Amino acid sequence: MQAVRHYLLAVQFFTRIPVTGPLAQWVGYSPAMLRASSAHFPGVGWLVAAVAVACFAALSVLLGTRQPFTPLAAAVFSTIATVLATGGFHEDGLADVADGFGGGYQRERILDIMKDSRVGAFGAMAVALILAAKFALLAQLGSHGLAIALWSLFCGHVVSRFWPLVAVRALPHVGDTATSKSKPLADQISIAALMAALAWCVIPVVLFALALGIETALSAIACSGIGASWMLWRCKKRLQGFTGDCLGAIQQVGEVAFYLGAAIAAAQFGIAARPLWHGF
Repeated sequence: MQAVRHYLLAVQFFTRIPVTGPLAQWVGYSPAMLRASSAHFPGVGWLVAAVAVACFAALSVLLGTRQPFTPLAAAVFSTIATVLATGGFHEDGLADVADGFGGGYQRERILDIMKDSRVGAFGAMAVALILAAKFALLAQLGSHGLAIALWSLFCGHVVSRFWPLVAVRALPHVGDTATSKSKPLADQISIAALMAALAWCVIPVVLFALALGIETALSAIACSGIGASWMLWRCKKRLQGFTGDCLGAIQQVGEVAFYLGAAIAAAQFGIAARPLWHGF
C-alpha cells in the first residue's frame, strides 16, 4: 500500500489529475515520500499516455481513418490533451532551459535566467519547435496506420519519463532546493528506485516490440536514449548538474526522439498497420 501512496503522490505532483479530499488524506505527505514517488515517474506516463491514446483514437474514428489530414488533426488534439493533463509541466522546463542556454554564457547567469518566470525568444522557439515536431512525427506515424501511432504514443510517454531519473542519478542538483520545483529530486535517486522506474517501462516496451517488431522498438528506444543523453550532456557541460527544468527538457527531447525513431523504422522496414490487439 505504501507503493500505491507513492504512485498517487507522483500523479498529484507531476499532473493536473486531481488527487484530493479523503484520497489525498489517505496518501499523506512527507519530503521522504515525495522523493520516493519519483520512482513512479514512468508510471505517471501510463496515465498521460492513456489520455493521448484515447484522444488520438477517438479523433481518428470520428474524422475517418482514410482522410489524409486525420492523423495530423489527431496528433494536434492528443498533444493538447496531454498538455492539459500535465499542465505543460515539462514544456515549461524546456522553455526555461532554452532561455537559459540561449541567453547566458556563465553558469550563474544561466541559472538566473532559468529562474525567471517570463518566457523569452529562445524558450518560445523551443516550445514551438518541439510541438511542431510532435505534430509532424505523430502524423507521419498515423499515416502508416492507427496502431503504429497509438503504440508509439503509449510507449513514448512511458520511456521518455525514465531518462530524467537517469540524469538525477548521474548529475548533482544545482538549483535552489528551498524553492526549486525539483526539490523532491534534489537527492540522488537510489538504485532500487531506478529499478522500480525501469520496471514501469518493461510491459510497454515488450508490447511495443511484439506489436510493431523488435527493430522498431530498438530504433525508437535508441533514438530516445540518444536525444536524452544529448540533453544530459548539455546540462553537465553548461551547468555541471541538473535543475527541475533540465529534467522537463530531457523528457520532452526523449519523447520526440522516440517518435522519430519509430517513424524512421516504419519508413525503412515497411511496417504494416496491424490490429491494436496484435502482440497481446
